[in-house]
Amino acid sequence: MLPANLKLTDNPGPYLNLFLQKGGYNKIAVLTDENTLKHCYLLVQPHLPEHAVITVNSGEENKSLQTCEHIWDQMTDLAMDRHAVLIVLGGGVLGDMGGFCAATYKRGIDFILMPTTLLAMADASIGGKLGIDFRHFKNHIGLFKEPVLTLIYSEFLKTLPKPELRSGFAEVIKHALISDRTLWNELRSKSLEEQPWDVLLRHSAEFKSAVVQQDPTEKGLRKILNAGHTIGHALESHFLKSGNRILHGEAVAAGLIAEAFIAKNQKLITDEEVGQIAAYILKLYGKLEIQEKDYAQIAALCIQDKKNKGNTVLAVLPEGIGKARWDCAVSEEEIVGALAFYNTLQT
Repeated sequence: MLPANLKLTDNPGPYLNLFLQKGGYNKIAVLTDENTLKHCYLLVQPHLPEHAVITVNSGEENKSLQTCEHIWDQMTDLAMDRHAVLIVLGGGVLGDMGGFCAATYKRGIDFILMPTTLLAMADASIGGKLGIDFRHFKNHIGLFKEPVLTLIYSEFLKTLPKPELRSGFAEVIKHALISDRTLWNELRSKSLEEQPWDVLLRHSAEFKSAVVQQDPTEKGLRKILNAGHTIGHALESHFLKSGNRILHGEAVAAGLIAEAFIAKNQKLITDEEVGQIAAYILKLYGKLEIQEKDYAQIAALCIQDKKNKGNTVLAVLPEGIGKARWDCAVSEEEIVGALAFYNTLQT
């Protein structure tokens, strides 16, 4: 069952309009990037009351304090007060950053998320995690704050280029690996183009919402949702810092393989299951080009992961397929070994 502030719909305009009327907001602003302004905004614009549009540049490299300053400047120039609402029309980057700006502006105003990418629909827009990157560390500054509404409209997926769709699919794969072996087998039986998106989005929304309701601020169970992200975030930060940005889902996909290898060495998963995970993910995503000389640097980046305790890296590791264990201590040597294993794989 979905929480009251999360709605999957095939007709978002009238629902959004009614919600805004009931909210009695005195000012409305829509936050977009150049892509969602072009491809998504016109689908909802006719249903909106009078509003302003704030546009920022897309991309992880713009998920920064500098971009937040631009958003806050615009909100201030519009004289938005605590009776205003910010509608965030975008993917995971914009949702994290736009929600963060709303939650901190004048100590917090209402915001609505309308995710436009698979990654955001299946994962990033659910659960109230907000934040920005800092010194190339992913989501280093942020907070927990739920939107008043998350409105998921799967037709937005038709606006995505294939690499973005594939990137978001990594989060769907993650959900299957940590919670549902049957779903994992169903995913593997179909190509990306054959996936039943409405079914998968509902599954992801229901699963993640149930986890978040039990552990809203990530003290225990919610950590399970970070599978693939300890090494994945380190890879993403490494490539971003080097000027060779990769998509979030590409990093998470590689992280799922590397962390499965560590789980095998910790006797949590079998060789056969690691092979199954690696084969399917590599078939979809290919391989990242990771230089051996960078292994230690990438492992060191894992020390900055938010789930850690002191200098101990705490990862989420698969316990077979369909289950996972959180707070697993992982050494830098194990991470280096996992990256070396990843590089031995053939696509």
